[in-house]
Amino acid sequence: MCPDQAVINDAVKKRIKALAQNNLMRTRHAHDTPQGPVIRLNGKNLINFCSNDYLGLANHPFLVTAMKEGIDRYGVGSGASQLICGYTTAHESLEESLCEFTDRESAILFSSGYLANLAIVNTLLDRHDTVVGDKLNHASMIDAARLSRASFKRYLHADTKSLRDLLRISTGNKMVMTDGVFSMDGDIAPLPELAQICVEMSAWLVVDDAHGFGVLGENGGGIIEQSGLSTKEIPILMATFGKALGTSGAFIAGDKEVMGLFVQSARTLIYSTAPPPALAYATVRALKIVREESWRREHLRKLIGRFTNGAKQLSLPVMNSSTAIQPLLIGSAGKTMATSKKLFEKGFYVTAIRPPTVPRGTSRLRITLTAAHNEEQVDRLLDTLSLLV
Repeated sequence: MCPDQAVINDAVKKRIKALAQNNLMRTRHAHDTPQGPVIRLNGKNLINFCSNDYLGLANHPFLVTAMKEGIDRYGVGSGASQLICGYTTAHESLEESLCEFTDRESAILFSSGYLANLAIVNTLLDRHDTVVGDKLNHASMIDAARLSRASFKRYLHADTKSLRDLLRISTGNKMVMTDGVFSMDGDIAPLPELAQICVEMSAWLVVDDAHGFGVLGENGGGIIEQSGLSTKEIPILMATFGKALGTSGAFIAGDKEVMGLFVQSARTLIYSTAPPPALAYATVRALKIVREESWRREHLRKLIGRFTNGAKQLSLPVMNSSTAIQPLLIGSAGKTMATSKKLFEKGFYVTAIRPPTVPRGTSRLRITLTAAHNEEQVDRLLDTLSLLV
């Protein structure tokens, strides 16, 4: 028998009420401008310090033109999954460009990083195997492990001893999953140490480099390039296009044989409509910009240094991060919401990050810097924060 609708509605109302009482209600805010360092929300121009558009490419004129060219050539939708008739030469060209960019044999496209991470665990592991993940991994990796048939264990954040201890008691094929740059703390995984442990203990190492790809490394190759590690040490790389590359979607890259298995068995690939071909067409252009315009990374690094030095001088409670993600730890959800609102009133858009995205008692303002910002905007933010925090 189906539950009475009134019972369902009452249960929903109780959950909503509890969220509201604990300052955990989430709200979407619709702006009517392109993504950029300044957006307009409710008729008010705001300096945007919460975007993942790290290199300022989301509204780059070359990408806008490329998207239009892609639509003219391929239309809007892909029409089907990649294995039916949704795979085009635009998708193929992007995969080839990714192989060249990452120095890997093969790459497979997905519509989102979430779908890519689901594919990795559920395609490569079964009920006899084990996946071990960093405690602060992105939700997509946590869900991928939980939804798989494999045993799931979590090691203490960036703690190599904790990882070793868990791998020793793990069974079957073993997979270690970690963010390259952790999305809420902005710190970097100790990849060389993790890679060494995985080699010693015969475990696959999977890196989600969503927040490092295009940004870190001399050529924008991400955390793997910055760490100087090879494909052998990190056999599976996942990264997204919706951050530094300014478009949308994701990819997995690795050995041709392993990638071939995803084509045969990855349910989130087989049973999802392929990404729009025009999007793939534009992403090829984005990769070219990442490769050729190194000044964007250099400018971003200078802004990061300017912000972190300024925050230190002002004794602001910024967490230990050397990346574009600069979390300002507030503590309580209510105070974090109030601070975010005050920043809005002062002309800044910085959203409040609260549980369950971060642990209780660690609510924060997740400040993100981009290559599209300038020094004056960073200084204005610091001056305003000094008065509010």
